[in-house]
Amino acid sequence: MVIFSPSVNAETYLITGKATYADNSPVPLEYVTVGCENGNYDCYQYRGNKVMTNAYGDFTLMLDVDNEDEGLDIFLTLRGENFSHIINLDGIGESGQKSVAQDIKLSQFPPPSGVFMGFGCVIVLFVLVFVSVLLRTGRRLSTNQGRLEFMGYKPAKTLECPLCDEVVAQHELIKHLIIVHDMDPQDAGELTGKVMRKTWSEEE
Repeated sequence: MVIFSPSVNAETYLITGKATYADNSPVPLEYVTVGCENGNYDCYQYRGNKVMTNAYGDFTLMLDVDNEDEGLDIFLTLRGENFSHIINLDGIGESGQKSVAQDIKLSQFPPPSGVFMGFGCVIVLFVLVFVSVLLRTGRRLSTNQGRLEFMGYKPAKTLECPLCDEVVAQHELIKHLIIVHDMDPQDAGELTGKVMRKTWSEEE
């Protein structure tokens, strides 16, 4: 039992630091993960350990290491970039804990902010709508009728004469019936009223 029992002498090893981008801005709420070089089997027991940075980019990664891990080379991986770290147990003493500092600075710049991207989309949408309205207004102003409508003029409604199917302005239908079809004014008024009521019922 003495021969086959493993020798357990685990120590608490803390890696503390600050993660920043290339422009020195912090890397908030991203995982710092332990990785290993291919073939470095002694490192595999720590692979996958991770900790998330806080809102200011600070992190503290805790590992349970053995004395045999002195000088072991591991990777600290952040946003696809690897940073070498060599475990140093010098001065761990009787406390059973050691803290080492290692800051991480990425070669990449921070991604665009979602707020600015949303603001940019709003600006693009506003420009597209403005250009569309401008083009439609320009097309309307290129015609006489469009210019009159732009100044507030509305064309008179038209009605179809029930006797000859000729299209005339609504306010001229009575005159048309009296002059062209020689109708009595009262009869012309009643017939015009029937034609107008028909259009109202269709609109309703």
